[in-house]
Amino acid sequence: MGRFRSRETVESALRMSDDGVLDRVNAEIHGVALRTIRTWRRRYRLEGRVRTDGPGTPCPRCDGAELDEPAYALLLGWYLGDGHIVAARRGVYTLQIANDQKYPVLDQEIAATIRRVKATASPCLRGGSAAVRIEARWKHWPCVFPQHGPGRKHQRRIELRGWQREIVRREPELLLRGLFHSDGCRFVNWATKPTRDGGRKRYEYLRYVFSNESADIRLILTDALDQLGIPWRCPRPNVVAVSRREAVVALDGFVGPKS
Repeated sequence: MGRFRSRETVESALRMSDDGVLDRVNAEIHGVALRTIRTWRRRYRLEGRVRTDGPGTPCPRCDGAELDEPAYALLLGWYLGDGHIVAARRGVYTLQIANDQKYPVLDQEIAATIRRVKATASPCLRGGSAAVRIEARWKHWPCVFPQHGPGRKHQRRIELRGWQREIVRREPELLLRGLFHSDGCRFVNWATKPTRDGGRKRYEYLRYVFSNESADIRLILTDALDQLGIPWRCPRPNVVAVSRREAVVALDGFVGPKS
């Protein structure tokens, strides 16, 4: 076992097995055969080996574990925009973040951010016809994201807890990055204006747009924009737009185009 796979790989696979991940899925994530997962689990049990990470990953809310606040603010933005949590087996939950398949660099950013929030996470990417899902399992995702609940986000109240508001107050840029990269876009808009000779001249300008059906989530976004002094407007009831040149330049400093 040790000759072929690193101890870190074995420990990661065993953690996911403890978290209720199916052996088939676990084998796919770690690039090993199905029987290898079962062999590792059986050998550790028969030999009475003690795992280095204990019974599970401690929770920032239940166990007082340290939380990487910048990473959490970024992941919170992604979760509010394009994320959800589903129940798995044995009290485990799966965090799923959806991202357009056109932006593989963001896939890696999301996976890395998940690992910073849950240090022992082994995020996996699942492809679809139009989007990629970045997934990670943990018993404590509902503790970390208490906005989890039945139904769609725009059909229920979404309100940050006090401890979340404190993190967002300290890290508004990262929250906005997650929100705009999940449910927003940066694009070139155009308009026309009259000229002195009676014609019309076309001009182009950059613009950020965030679209979400939840008024509560839009309010979380606009509160962060207000904190940073970035002007915005609502061209439609479910849309927040940032169009002024200086405001776009400000967002370019920490959001920027998708990649």
